[in-house]
Amino acid sequence: MSAIRVLLADDHQLFRAGIASLLARERDIEVVGQARNGQEAVTLAQQLQPDVALLDIQMPLCTGLEAARQLLAQQASLKIIMLTISEKDEDLFTAVKAGAQGYLLKGSTSAQELVTAVRQVAAGEAIIASSLVPQLLAEFAALSKEPEPELEEEEKEARPVLSERELEVLHLVSQGLKNREIAAQLFISENTVRTHLRNILDKLHVQNRVQAAALLRQGVDDGRFPKFVH
Repeated sequence: MSAIRVLLADDHQLFRAGIASLLARERDIEVVGQARNGQEAVTLAQQLQPDVALLDIQMPLCTGLEAARQLLAQQASLKIIMLTISEKDEDLFTAVKAGAQGYLLKGSTSAQELVTAVRQVAAGEAIIASSLVPQLLAEFAALSKEPEPELEEEEKEARPVLSERELEVLHLVSQGLKNREIAAQLFISENTVRTHLRNILDKLHVQNRVQAAALLRQGVDDGRFPKFVH
């Protein structure tokens, strides 16, 4: 298998060099570029086509949050991890809504956790610092309470719903299980799990498994989620 191509963006040279050195030790990870700000990251990504971008939030010229939006606009398959000191709810929510697959804190993420996060995000999983998960779920649960616009009967009947198997997968996702663990529990392949997850995200109109889990949690709490099931 080819190595995971990683682009780093951080305005602190020593920190950036340290992360590059750490990732370079891994046989399945290749640091293909380093940027000093979000603007450089967007330019380099066009040239290098990385698989994963590690972005700081507070950078000159173009923040990591704005860079994330631009990067995904030009390369939808790119996976983004915010690696930052910011524990602000607003930064976390904005990053996830922009499409970031990961949000890690510099002060509490170990070297091995970062390496593992790169691999998991490259495989399509979402990684959020455990201390921030309650805030994130609460935010998306609150958003899901907003009233939906009235639909015509034809539109209601045509609205996509989750199958029983997709709902099973989503329940396991909400419990924090990884793809391989879900596959083992349901006696299906990891490829099948990934297919179910793609269908779930598409049907629920969310960008990653964290948002989908938040919708499930709120739907179970208020009794509305069964409407997604056949």
